[in-house]
Amino acid sequence: MRKDVRILLVGEPKVGKTSLIMSLVSEEFPEVVPYRAEEITIPADVTPERVPTHIVDYSEAEQTDEQLFQEISKANVICIVYSVNSKKSIEKVTSHWIPLITENTDKDSRVPLILVGNKSDLVEHSSMETILPIMNQYSEIETCVECSAKNLKNISELFYYAQKAVLHPTGPLYCPEKKDMKPPCVKALTRIFKVSDLDNDGILNDTELNFFQRVCFNTPLEPQALEDVKNVVRKNLIDGVCNNGLTLKGFLFLHTLFIQRGRHETTWTVLRRFGYDDDLELNQDYLFPPLKILPDCTTELNHNAYLFLQSVFDKHDKDRDCALSPEELKDLFDVFPYMPWGPDVNNTVYTNDQGWITYQGYLSQWTLTTYLDVQRCLEYLGYLGYSIIAEQESQASGITVTRAKKIDLQKKQTQRNVFRCNVFGEIGCGKSGFIQAFLGRNLNHQKMIKEEHRSYYAISTTYVYGQEKYLLLHEVFPDFDYLSDADLSCDIVCLVYDISNPHSFEYCTKVFKQYFMDSKMPCMVIAAKSDLPEVKQIYGCSPLEFCRRNRMPPPQSFTCNTASAPSRDIYTKLTTMAMYPHISQADLKSSTFWLRASVGATVFAVLGFAMYRVLLKSR
Repeated sequence: MRKDVRILLVGEPKVGKTSLIMSLVSEEFPEVVPYRAEEITIPADVTPERVPTHIVDYSEAEQTDEQLFQEISKANVICIVYSVNSKKSIEKVTSHWIPLITENTDKDSRVPLILVGNKSDLVEHSSMETILPIMNQYSEIETCVECSAKNLKNISELFYYAQKAVLHPTGPLYCPEKKDMKPPCVKALTRIFKVSDLDNDGILNDTELNFFQRVCFNTPLEPQALEDVKNVVRKNLIDGVCNNGLTLKGFLFLHTLFIQRGRHETTWTVLRRFGYDDDLELNQDYLFPPLKILPDCTTELNHNAYLFLQSVFDKHDKDRDCALSPEELKDLFDVFPYMPWGPDVNNTVYTNDQGWITYQGYLSQWTLTTYLDVQRCLEYLGYLGYSIIAEQESQASGITVTRAKKIDLQKKQTQRNVFRCNVFGEIGCGKSGFIQAFLGRNLNHQKMIKEEHRSYYAISTTYVYGQEKYLLLHEVFPDFDYLSDADLSCDIVCLVYDISNPHSFEYCTKVFKQYFMDSKMPCMVIAAKSDLPEVKQIYGCSPLEFCRRNRMPPPQSFTCNTASAPSRDIYTKLTTMAMYPHISQADLKSSTFWLRASVGATVFAVLGFAMYRVLLKSR
């Protein structure tokens, strides 16, 4: 909503423009009226809408045409004043003033007009019969007010309507010619309805209507008032009420009725509460609330955000199979202006046998977005109505900014839940296979992935010492001469080589020596394609010796060419090293160390599956 309102009064000489302003300020008719009143500012605390209002007078005798044009361009609303007892002043409204204003305002930013019939105390009849055809002809005319500066009739109302025309304009909402709401307004209200339909059954029941009423107007509806609203819809619309709840058609009908009855401030209150600006676009301040992120810190979803996202999943998982079909996913993102997830997402997270994103995969993708691009996450949460439904100040309240990584290293413990592993290796060494295997996909499954749907990320949960953590794998492009900061910024590095290719390991040594040898970054070497015959690597020493010299764990054998899902043990090891980068070389070699971590992972994976089954039954 605007921070202030500028009202300009224009019209023929002697129609009473200055008298209207002075009567408003002094609350009495002035005995001496100057040619022009000085600009007046009414403070926010004495206006109905709590917005400072500037009232500007125009005098043909004291101002040039150029000054008038400047004032027209600065005005938020223009009151064209005529005298109800002067036919000439009424004719000038259409022959002079409206064309003049149109010529001096931007075509794309329509300025609302108020027709003001002054001196109503001098006549017994109304000018409305003459004015109505003019109002019907020009859609920019918001309303007409007949008043009297002399006896103070409708003076306050005049300036209230002028203020209202700026703060709650009819133009963006309603088309008078068609007597219906404009498409952008319908689109915005449709999104609001879908966000407010908490169980996604296509109707707003009494609980949802009361919640909607409370978040928009800070007060619930009394049961009788609620019933009265539904009765109004029933009388005017056959399918406006269904199962005693308000349908989308009924919801849109109510807002059309509000606008037609001059109560468009009600519709604007709803629109603004759900983040819309005066152009019916979602406000940038709403979509991107401030969030301070210091260097070396990462971003994660907090508990409240996960609870909200779980409720959104439940709302759209209509068949209760703990996965989102393409239709269910499309329905979930129907409140977005575009489809945010492409086919690559299905190769980034866990899916079921049909290739549909599972409950775990859904939360993983949100976790990935939050970690890699928190501004996009804030935007997405805004489309879903997080701050409204979760009753939070903004989407930023759903984000946790972790403490700096160097503090974690000093304290030898971390509070983070998401760890990034960058995977290096030359082309064909098995990086993609290693990443996809994290999602339970063996080689045969991976062969079915289309190149255009390929993902360079994979994210899922692992369990370390009974703690559920997210591990994010990122495949780095092999040209290591052009590594970006993102390629180097991670919690652990994975160096993958093909045991059947004698030249494969050399690439890993070059990356390590150039970027990680002198850093404290934990590194692990993966001996990929371990199902193939191993050949000697053409390098100065063996991979095992290289790891020993550089205080790394011995190379870990890996293959995704398995009959069932590949083993996840190696990913537990990676997460453990990322969580505890300070662990000693002796610990890394200790079998009991890895046994404690992997047993914890197994126990909690089983428990996690059991909880998944319980969740499925309860839903």
